[in-house]
Amino acid sequence: MTERMKLNRVSITRRLITTLTGMVVIFWLIAVGLGAYVMNRELAEIFDGTLQETAERLMPLVLDDLGQRAGENDKQRLQEIQQGLNREYLTYQVLDATGKIILHSQEAPTVPYEVPLKIGFHNTPKYRIYTETAMNGTLFLHVADAFRNRREAVREGTVALLWPLLLLIPVSMAAIWFIVSRSLAPIDRLRSEIGTKDSGNMASLESDTLPRELRPIARSVNLLLGRLRAALDAEREFTSNSAHELRTPIAGALAQTQRLIAELPSGPLVERAGRIETSLANLGRLAEKLLQLARAEAGIGTAEKPVDLALIIQTVISDYDRDTETSGRILNECQPDGTLIRNVDIDAFAIVLRNLIENALLHGQAEGEVIVKAEQGAIRVINGGEAVPANDLVDLKRRFRRGRTKAAGSGLGLAIVDRIIGQMGGRLDLISPVPGQTDGFEARITMR
Repeated sequence: MTERMKLNRVSITRRLITTLTGMVVIFWLIAVGLGAYVMNRELAEIFDGTLQETAERLMPLVLDDLGQRAGENDKQRLQEIQQGLNREYLTYQVLDATGKIILHSQEAPTVPYEVPLKIGFHNTPKYRIYTETAMNGTLFLHVADAFRNRREAVREGTVALLWPLLLLIPVSMAAIWFIVSRSLAPIDRLRSEIGTKDSGNMASLESDTLPRELRPIARSVNLLLGRLRAALDAEREFTSNSAHELRTPIAGALAQTQRLIAELPSGPLVERAGRIETSLANLGRLAEKLLQLARAEAGIGTAEKPVDLALIIQTVISDYDRDTETSGRILNECQPDGTLIRNVDIDAFAIVLRNLIENALLHGQAEGEVIVKAEQGAIRVINGGEAVPANDLVDLKRRFRRGRTKAAGSGLGLAIVDRIIGQMGGRLDLISPVPGQTDGFEARITMR
């Protein structure tokens, strides 16, 4: 399966939701990254300013302590600052001009920081240090801030920016789904309406309520439906007229032949006229089947209004009961329980049922009964006779294919039934032997 085929199976709504949510997440991550970068720079300036201010305020206290000129209150302040520095994140060292440590905070290293003895900011692998000097450059103060403190502040700030993303993703998906679904609802309605159009439903699409962008599509579909309606109407009219025009001359020729047989004296001419009568009868049946097949190809299966199939079955069986040759041979076991109401064309379903019953009468047991019953939405036409091999059942649905029988027929009946039932959204199954028996033949129509 190609990548294009896979993409065609993904709905536009899902694609838009996934894409827009992904873009929102990407933009949010970019914003978080830029925010973290700016925050890092701003925090660095703040920490540097605090570091410098601390060094500048600490230097006088260091000088007072070293010179022992500060009172008890100043020493108390120095101890408080030392404790505050230790408890916070800053450490310090006081060095003389030779680089020897004179004084340091409790958590400061006992060896000098590897930075030059000059005023300003300096970096080591672990610390950001500000150096202050006094007493004409003979006393130096290093105040150090560990980089891990700064990284921790940036990390906590970045995490604080990322936390809303966990809520943003589902909220964004829900909001995008709502907006996209509302926006694409007219497209979905248009798709559903177009999907219902077939030979039985060719009503024009309603375009007044559609957005401006979709109206040209609806207008084009309506034009196409109009041309298709005209073509199908012309084809059906031609089929109907052809059926009438073909039946009339064939019936006339058959009647004249039958009259000729009745008037001829016994002899070889009567036998020859009988063969002509049989040929004309077969020609009439073939013409009827070809016309039915043409109607089936024109798509006559569905209709807009629902009908009760049980009533059609009863009507068709009544026609056979009025025929002296088939009277009493068709058993109607369908119960009008409302499960056989479908949107199908009455004439089309009558053609289906007549072909199945005719097939059962011709190829079933001589003078045997044909059972028509409905069970759970399926219509079954059952006749007796020898079982049909499974390999032959598949071919019986093909045009001009006949089973192993000597009975007259054109091989079109089951092909016509399969075609029309497919248009009705159903399925034709041929089963032999009949379930629960060792022989017989069943044609089962399953209606959706």
